[in-house]
Amino acid sequence: MSGLKRKDYEAALEPMKLALVAMAHWVQHTGQRLVVLFEGRDTAGKGGAINAIADTLNPRQCRIAALPRPSEREATQWYFQRYAAHLPAAGEITLFDRSWYNRAGVEQVMGFATPAQVKAFLQQAPVFEKLLVDDGILLFKYWLSCNQAEQEERFSERSQDPLKRWKLSPIDVQARERYAEYTRAREAMLKATHTAHAPWTLVDFNDQRRGRLTLIRNLLDRLPDTRVPPNGIELPPLQGKPRKERYGVLKPIPDYPVD
Repeated sequence: MSGLKRKDYEAALEPMKLALVAMAHWVQHTGQRLVVLFEGRDTAGKGGAINAIADTLNPRQCRIAALPRPSEREATQWYFQRYAAHLPAAGEITLFDRSWYNRAGVEQVMGFATPAQVKAFLQQAPVFEKLLVDDGILLFKYWLSCNQAEQEERFSERSQDPLKRWKLSPIDVQARERYAEYTRAREAMLKATHTAHAPWTLVDFNDQRRGRLTLIRNLLDRLPDTRVPPNGIELPPLQGKPRKERYGVLKPIPDYPVD
């Protein structure tokens, strides 16, 4: 499959941005709570997909939860506890850049969780999610996939690009050799946690631009009619002529020279 050109991607994304704004307005207007999980292969494109959604929305309403490694204290808590703290209130949206499914993925494959802990998680996750859904939270779970050859190209790009090198971690380097193990872990996770109340949706991200469009369109199509009346805010005419900016104590620094 050939990569989608930027101009075609941006042309297709533009109407979706308007639909995302309408979605956020609907969430706020109705008091809904929306949670979207982004899981998948390393380098698949979770961050880009999340940004494609969040960049259009009010950051006070739409929050990105990208939790770091648990602290010593958090490691002794109920496993879902630190994730539950980031669930949205009425009118809010939370996008999880990885989620509680770390336990079924990287923690399992890299040996950070015991087999007993993984088994318990796979039993408890559907119950936890049923509680969320029964309480009225709209929960969508996405897995982003890519082939190993494509993954290798992206790892190489990250290692050579100073602007992307921060994305490459020691765990990523170790995980390169465990592509098949991640596949087995994913399949076990899907078998245990793909439920009627919280199903998984897999999206092909070998072409990241096309993958973003596919994911966003799917998310929008699965929501009910999000049309709500406009907020009715109007801008009355100014009284008098527009004023120029004036300075007393301090003045702006010199403009950046671009000529």
